[in-house]
Amino acid sequence: MELSQDTKNILGLRLPTDPRWVNLAGRSLEEILTDHAYCEQKAATSCISLIQKYSDKEKLVSELSPIVTEEWGHFRLVLAELHKRGLSLGKQRKDEYVNKLLSFQAKGGHWEDRFLDHLLTMALIEARSCERFKRLSEGLEDEYLCNFYRRFMESEAGHYTLFIELAETYLEKEKVRKRWKEWLTYEANVMKELTVRGDRIH
Repeated sequence: MELSQDTKNILGLRLPTDPRWVNLAGRSLEEILTDHAYCEQKAATSCISLIQKYSDKEKLVSELSPIVTEEWGHFRLVLAELHKRGLSLGKQRKDEYVNKLLSFQAKGGHWEDRFLDHLLTMALIEARSCERFKRLSEGLEDEYLCNFYRRFMESEAGHYTLFIELAETYLEKEKVRKRWKEWLTYEANVMKELTVRGDRIH
């Protein structure tokens, strides 16, 4: 899917990941792989939830259906990597980053506002995940894992743009882009407040 330069320009995260994060993640591989596995699992189930809730939106259903398969495949890849290294899938942990994003979503009001924020939340999570995968692919000492995460980065690079495009399919473009800028500002503030931890993807 080819994106216009204009579309690419509105997707930039306002605050890059703290460089310390990659070093910490490299020392916590079991925890980071476990958290990554659950992130992929939640991405798949979130897409399923969108399909169920908005089953009348044909393009959304058709575009997100293969994403469900891809994300679940990613979960299996991370699980296999854990097993290959003699590590186990730990328990799912509270995702403070995602919870803070959820608190910014529109509550009540018109369904279009809730629909838009649902899509933009997904876009932002995918954008930050892709950025984190890029950091891991460039900063880990384990060459195999660098390549492992480069493949994830390349595979998921278009996911966050898809949610923006779906929003623009069903809602006014200006409304989508105005709200996206508000989300980017909010997310940057969330990133400033969160403690830098190496055992989380976000």
